[in-house]
Amino acid sequence: MINVTGLLKRLAIGRAMRSEELHETLLPKRLALPIFASDPLSSVAYATQEILLVLTLGGMAYLHFTPWIAAAVVALMAVVVLSYRQVVHAYPSGGGSYEVVSQNLGASAGLVVAASLLVDYVMTVAVSVASGVDNIISAVPELAGHRVGMAVGFVALLTAVNLRGVRESGQAFAAPTYLFIAGVLIMVITGLLRYAFGHAPVSESAGFGITPDPRDAGLAGFALIMLCLRAFSSGCTALTGVEAISNGVPAFRKPKSRNAAATMSIMGTIAVAMFIGVTTLALVAKVHITDDSCRLTGLTGDCGAYTQRTVIAQLAAAVLGGERSFGFYFVQAATALVLVLAANTAFNGFPLLASILAQHRYLPRQLHNRGDRLAFSNGIIALALAAGLLLWFYRADVTSLIHLYILGVFTSFTLSQTGMVRHWNRELRDEADPAARRRGLTARIINATGAVVTGLVLVIVLATKFTQGAWLAVVAAVVLWVTMRGIRRHYDAVAAELAVTDPHAELVRPSRVVGVVLISTLHKPTLRALAYARAFRPDRLEALTVSVDREETRTLQQQWAELDVDVPLRVIDSPYREITRPVVEYVRSIRRDSPRDVVGVFIPEYVVGHWWEHLLHNQSALWLKSRLLFTPGVMVTSVPWQLTSSSRADHPARRAPGATRRGEPAPVPQHHRTADDDRARP
Repeated sequence: MINVTGLLKRLAIGRAMRSEELHETLLPKRLALPIFASDPLSSVAYATQEILLVLTLGGMAYLHFTPWIAAAVVALMAVVVLSYRQVVHAYPSGGGSYEVVSQNLGASAGLVVAASLLVDYVMTVAVSVASGVDNIISAVPELAGHRVGMAVGFVALLTAVNLRGVRESGQAFAAPTYLFIAGVLIMVITGLLRYAFGHAPVSESAGFGITPDPRDAGLAGFALIMLCLRAFSSGCTALTGVEAISNGVPAFRKPKSRNAAATMSIMGTIAVAMFIGVTTLALVAKVHITDDSCRLTGLTGDCGAYTQRTVIAQLAAAVLGGERSFGFYFVQAATALVLVLAANTAFNGFPLLASILAQHRYLPRQLHNRGDRLAFSNGIIALALAAGLLLWFYRADVTSLIHLYILGVFTSFTLSQTGMVRHWNRELRDEADPAARRRGLTARIINATGAVVTGLVLVIVLATKFTQGAWLAVVAAVVLWVTMRGIRRHYDAVAAELAVTDPHAELVRPSRVVGVVLISTLHKPTLRALAYARAFRPDRLEALTVSVDREETRTLQQQWAELDVDVPLRVIDSPYREITRPVVEYVRSIRRDSPRDVVGVFIPEYVVGHWWEHLLHNQSALWLKSRLLFTPGVMVTSVPWQLTSSSRADHPARRAPGATRRGEPAPVPQHHRTADDDRARP
């Protein structure tokens, strides 16, 4: 019979891979770039827009600050990229910020980074997918009513692709990333050439004015500074995902550190070029965009029904021939694709970090296990569920989600660069070689600059975004930090409890073994349980039944005597018709009378083939087992009896889950079996 579940699984994620094939999943730079850098590369699609959205709160009077804010973002990106190149070379094992901070600033600080990054990875998926859906809706406004469904569907698609393995996801996502880079650069170069030759592109919103928000009109002094800082913190979304390469160094081909550092440099160069180009083009084309379309002046018709296109969409239409041109649809399709695929950075970073945390006993051990395709499947699924819930709760609205974003990134930036300064201090303390000392001193200056700059940005982000929703990300990180500490305490306590301190004491045999077979009716399963219990040769063996119906109990006793069963039958009276409590109390009384004895309880149990049969059988057995397992010195054994219907459900997979990882040989197909094979089966 075909195993439908197994077939669907193989169609979805492919054949299982052996652990020895892990080297085949290692990535060249051309695939590593779209896998680990799609988030910072794609963020240029909305980083400029976020700056403009904040500045236009004061109308059009403050748009002249845009170049200065963009320049600050570019300078910050250069510092962060240079700083993380040092991390890649110093800590190539793949822990990234978490490993740097844990080793140099302590475990508690490392957990702060880990919690911040885990929260931010979830936000990366939510914001990237929501922004991608926004760009799809900019091209096809009729889809606006399906925003949430589209977003959740894209998360499910990303999950399925990543479950097939890291290399497969890179191959699937490489083309859209490179098409996006090409589309944006072509658009920027074309637009700037038109501007240089006196034919500057004009956006569809250039003719609109913007009414200032009453709370932000006529700002000056400190209030104006805070507005610019708020715009700068929004523009810093361009830096999200930069640390993913440092987390994923083990996934690169050898030499791992050099390839990872080169990929980071390529990513930084391309991201800066695209961000500068899009921002410059937005100013040249006079893109006017607000958080509320009703603040636009000169708009005809119902302002509430007007859908503002994204900055990228307006630029593509203005530069490449209008909203019906091939160029417009190409850029929009590539942008939407890469924004959705930018979540893939988190789908690689989150499982890797969760695996390291699980290995260090801060998260459940299951997150450290690789799936059939050698990906960290449990981490991928956990990320997908968290991001899907967030998208559903916030209705896939980028403006609502963006305020929860980037806080964790700059927390990890600041602490990791501070940790790197301490790392270089320790290295330089014992270094005598002049050339090595010069390299170390240069690296320390870079990391110290990064720590100061990202620390200032973290303060700015907290000050400008905390009350607008960032507090929720802070709360989530704190809860996660406390949870991870609790998980580590639990694992440590269990390890201490289970540690062997005196092997001789642990191996002392019990004084006696008392066997108890639970009986309700005298039938074949009862006799099998008795025979199985006798095979253990306990020092004392007895059958136990609970009398809830006197007539049935007398019938049982009569049958017992007629069959001359050589095991004594003990009857416990239960006037209130309870079964579980009398059995548990009797078993515990044996332990109280002889604490050094071990009691083995044997329970006959039906094996059925239909789900509804479980409702008709084994309920008392299940409840009894759950109670007896909490009793020290009691061993519970189920003795199965297969009913006829069980044969219909006896269709196991050709190979058990994890068979490939365990190196088990493939089974012999049924039509290849020999008579000797069949006789050898139990």
